[in-house]
Amino acid sequence: MHIDPAEHSTADNYKLLTNLVVPRPIAWVTSIAATGVVNLAPFSFFNAVSSEPLYVVVSIGTRDDDRLKDTSANILASREFVVNMVTEELLGAMNVSAADFPADQSEAVAADLPLAASRLIGVPRLAAAQVSLECRLFQSLELGANTLVIGEVVMFHVADRLLGSRLHIENFAPIGRLGSPSMYCRTNDRFALPRISYADWRRGRGDAD
Repeated sequence: MHIDPAEHSTADNYKLLTNLVVPRPIAWVTSIAATGVVNLAPFSFFNAVSSEPLYVVVSIGTRDDDRLKDTSANILASREFVVNMVTEELLGAMNVSAADFPADQSEAVAADLPLAASRLIGVPRLAAAQVSLECRLFQSLELGANTLVIGEVVMFHVADRLLGSRLHIENFAPIGRLGSPSMYCRTNDRFALPRISYADWRRGRGDAD
């Protein structure tokens, strides 16, 4: 079947895109308002896009009345944020933080999540998160009804039990986002598939060197 997005509603196209581009990592973003309130919200339009410099992107939609969400407004004002990764023991708290709380209420407080100071920025991280990335805003782009924020990772926080030799990460199983409205997946079913070289591919075909 061919599906032309021009013939469908924004809601239908969102449903298709988020059910097909899966799984997606979840950026559980802490940001801070000018009033000092710490905002906490999850976003699954998120990924790492560069290792030199270390850039991650988070796409944040607008409210139904086209106003910026608190996370976007806070990041644009302070130019700092933290991406905390969601693991299974924090899934319930993440779900609480996804509710549409008023700007003067902290989702971290509502979800009973202690905060910890960051090392290089003023925005705190979640103390219970196994992994947190301190970010400074590099650039923001308006993409239709979304604000794309590009953050430079300036500090990693990784639980000691996840670190193996030579900075290898072991036994880290963040939750992935599947389709709208409420599907998620676990990432603890793993397999290895070593890459092959072009020369190995040719030898596999029986081609002569």
